Amino acid sequence: MNAAQCLLEVGQDTATAIESGDEKISYAGLRDSVRRSAAAWQALGLKPGQRVVVFAPDSIDWVVAYLGVIWAGGVALGINCRLPMTDLAPILVESEVSALWCEDEHAHLIRDIAERLTPAPHVVVAHVSHTTGWQRQLAQARSIDAAAREAEDPAFWIGTSGTTGTPKGVIHAQRTVLQAHSFARELLGLTAADRLYATSKLFFAYALGNSLFAGLRAGSTVILDRQWPTPERVADMVAKHSPTLFFSVPTLYHKMLQAGVAAKLADAGIRHFVSAGETLPPQVRKGWQETTGQAQISGYGTSETLSLMLYCDRDDATLKPTPLTELRFTEGVDPAAPQRIWLRHKTVALGYWRREQAQQDGFAHGWYSPGDLFLRRADGRLEFAGRNDDMLKIAGQWVSTLWVEQALAGACGDALQQVAAVGVTSADGLTELAVLAVATPDMAGIAALRMQEAIVALPRHRRPRWVHWLDTLPMTATGKLQRGQLRRLHEDARHRAASLLTPPAAPPASLRSALQASTADPASSRLSQTRGN
Repeated sequence: MNAAQCLLEVGQDTATAIESGDEKISYAGLRDSVRRSAAAWQALGLKPGQRVVVFAPDSIDWVVAYLGVIWAGGVALGINCRLPMTDLAPILVESEVSALWCEDEHAHLIRDIAERLTPAPHVVVAHVSHTTGWQRQLAQARSIDAAAREAEDPAFWIGTSGTTGTPKGVIHAQRTVLQAHSFARELLGLTAADRLYATSKLFFAYALGNSLFAGLRAGSTVILDRQWPTPERVADMVAKHSPTLFFSVPTLYHKMLQAGVAAKLADAGIRHFVSAGETLPPQVRKGWQETTGQAQISGYGTSETLSLMLYCDRDDATLKPTPLTELRFTEGVDPAAPQRIWLRHKTVALGYWRREQAQQDGFAHGWYSPGDLFLRRADGRLEFAGRNDDMLKIAGQWVSTLWVEQALAGACGDALQQVAAVGVTSADGLTELAVLAVATPDMAGIAALRMQEAIVALPRHRRPRWVHWLDTLPMTATGKLQRGQLRRLHEDARHRAASLLTPPAAPPASLRSALQASTADPASSRLSQTRGN
């Protein structure tokens, strides 16, 4: 089989496969371009199994170059084109890429890096003029058949987000694409008539698997955008391209609520809103339903699973497996205790590139176990409880940092932009909670008062001992919180602080009165806390 061929075998010749800006390409046109792209890659010396990096904004050209690598028998790897060159170089070295595809904007910087590598990878440049470089190679290339590969041969890599440490290369097999559309088909009713739009970018597994791959596998239309998403940009994209299935992340859903964009999407013809990439706060789901008349379907997936493995379509945030996903629990673990789970699905990856310990820990006989913990409910559903380090035993009781974050986020409302909780060790050797928070500009005093009131309202064993107010929290390239940095930030803040609790100054009495009035408005409680799966 060949994964790229599988993705392109369903769509009708005249149907639109991809829209990007003012450009469109039909399935017939995409198949021809990918076949020519594969020939161009082979002409550059690409051998089966060799890796090629695609480093550019999302576009039709991006997809043609990416799928062309796979069609030719190579292994494609999309990388965030906003990644600093200092971070790109180590990735190129470790992955031992044979070529890199980019646009004019980054060409000279990438050539500088490539020239220092041994062996130096080919740097293939897509020029804006479309008359030289890659476009000329495509025009001159002949159309070739897809390279035959085994189902378990590598087809593409995805980089993990690095929320808890160094990113890893996740190796996905050719067979991964066969059921990439199962979530959308079974739960969203995906058909060839649908139009899929993901605000996340194609280097991110969420968008790659659940929008691009799922859409192509079903013969649907996939909508891409070169620009980075903002609430206003999303509104423009929806108005121009009329998607029927919409994929985004909680942080952006929150921003769209704040900016009034959610109301514009209420009557835009979108059948389903999907949220993934981080935990969807209950108040954001409620606010979205009140504004648009629809609540999001919240999904859980990872770079290692490509597709969404668990989902929630009700208000209690509990999860159950998506269609075709098998679930099992670790033997010998107390069913009442937080525990890791094991997942099996056709889209689960082969494993990691040169990460032996992580491979042994997370993969076994076609099953994958994420580092996150879940609680089993009596009805068989799961409650997400964070990662191993996020589930703490305090005063003899289990506490998830996620539960604390959600409680504080809901109480602080729009006065808070980000909040993260982390378990730390106190001077007496006990496990305690620290909170790092970012207040909304011009609302620091309100945020401080609400935070203090929210902490007092928590059960004693869930109350954080430290609150540190920061200008920003560290994020990954995919917009997730870098949780591995939180303890260091806590220690740095402790050393700087003169007391254990360091919020902004409390507001004056007149502001307290205004605060009491504002908290009576349910809309003021809409907030997305920073939280990555």
